[in-house]
Amino acid sequence: MGRVAVVTGGTRGIGGAISIALKEAGYTVAAGYVGNDEAAARFREVTHIGVYKFDVGDFAACENAVAQIEQDLGPIDVLVNNAGVTRDGTMHKMDFEQWDKVIQTNLGSCFNMSRCVIDGMRQRGFGRIVNIGSINGQAGQYGQVNYAAAKSGIHGFTKALAQEGAAKGITVNAIAPGYIDTDMVRAVPENVLEKIIARVPVGRLGKAEEIARGVLFLVNDEAGFITGSTLSINGGQHMY
Repeated sequence: MGRVAVVTGGTRGIGGAISIALKEAGYTVAAGYVGNDEAAARFREVTHIGVYKFDVGDFAACENAVAQIEQDLGPIDVLVNNAGVTRDGTMHKMDFEQWDKVIQTNLGSCFNMSRCVIDGMRQRGFGRIVNIGSINGQAGQYGQVNYAAAKSGIHGFTKALAQEGAAKGITVNAIAPGYIDTDMVRAVPENVLEKIIARVPVGRLGKAEEIARGVLFLVNDEAGFITGSTLSINGGQHMY
């Protein structure tokens, strides 16, 4: 059995690609999800990856899920904080629920999950944490003050935790994807999607598998000298 890796939001889109890539690389993977039971069951059936249902924005739920995963699979060596939601709207129309849901799910989850695994990583002298940020956390985006704030916060969180974990063999890095060909992006109106692609120098959307390859690079045992970094995978749309 290989190292145990947990991927939040790990059954669909970018998270699903990360879970599959980690399994194919020899990791024992637990994929977290919260809402779509049908998709999770289908993912488990096709990939034979264990799925765990819990709300990453709820600290107690994360504690319980981590305990169950470690009981089932063993100590967690790799954590990919990928779970995220959107509740878009301009500031003058945004209500507190829209703000709070995005902050708690996208940013609060990074604390919740990292806090639940960090003690074990410190004791064992090894850990890999990768936080999935966003191009919109680097450049901002109209109508996404909540999402941009959460994703920008992830980048600061990454740098601070990297400093704390370095002496204990724990690396903490982030990936900032650009616009990736997922169901969420494909749901954008066609005329808007055309404008998005027109702003990407390579002339296309990214692939979820391209983000997954970045994760594999950062979690490798041999990547121990890379920490506190943000890897931007965005086709040249934003050079930061």
